[in-house]
Amino acid sequence: MKKSLILLSMIVMVLIFSCKRNENVEKKNENVKTKKAPIKRQEPKSVTYQIENAKEWLSLNIKDSKKLRIAIAVNRTDKENFAQMDSVIMPVDMTGDMEYYLPFPLTVPYLKDIDKIIYFSYPTQTFATYENGELIYTGPTNMGRKKDPTPTGLFYANWKAEESVSTFNDEWDLRWNFNVENLLGVAWHQYSLPGYPASHSCMRLQEKDARYLYDWADQWVLTGKDKVLVKGTPVIIFGSYDFDAPKPWLQLIENPK
Repeated sequence: MKKSLILLSMIVMVLIFSCKRNENVEKKNENVKTKKAPIKRQEPKSVTYQIENAKEWLSLNIKDSKKLRIAIAVNRTDKENFAQMDSVIMPVDMTGDMEYYLPFPLTVPYLKDIDKIIYFSYPTQTFATYENGELIYTGPTNMGRKKDPTPTGLFYANWKAEESVSTFNDEWDLRWNFNVENLLGVAWHQYSLPGYPASHSCMRLQEKDARYLYDWADQWVLTGKDKVLVKGTPVIIFGSYDFDAPKPWLQLIENPK
């Protein structure tokens, strides 16, 4: 999916969020916030893609942690599942930082007044965190399968647990679990990423990504047993996935933008 389409979807969801934001927003401090220094990133000379044999590629690049991280993210998977794949899509030039190979824009001016926000893109199977409109962190996710789709819309980070047990199967241990929909039990957490939507409605993540979001996002503040005093970090899940079509990121070979 093109970054322009991602940006358009994000803007629409930001407008929805802005309309609801005044429910729990405190009066802003009139003092001007200290402007953060921009994040320095290494941009590749070009961003194009080709198909390669996963096992052959690994035999040559297994010790290059930066390239491996990019390859895993581009194929929306994890290290264990990547090693089992046959053909994979791979950037020709891998000298850049990972943010240049995933679809979220580096800056979104419409988010400049929002301290923290998280996006999950269903069509691209990626996520991103922003602070005041600047992309802070991004990576792959595997969301709900066709039978158990992940709900879309505006949510908030609710409660979290380093380890929890799945409500679908009590043999499934979920690490770095952060709930976003309390009634339905939807959350992000660490779990296997086969490279396509495969979950029972949750957002699966690699462990390092799940741990990052676990530490970065703010959970709700409750008063009493069930009254929300302060909502957690806003989470926007958007778009839809065509389960009957080829993986959307394979289109990057023909159209890398």
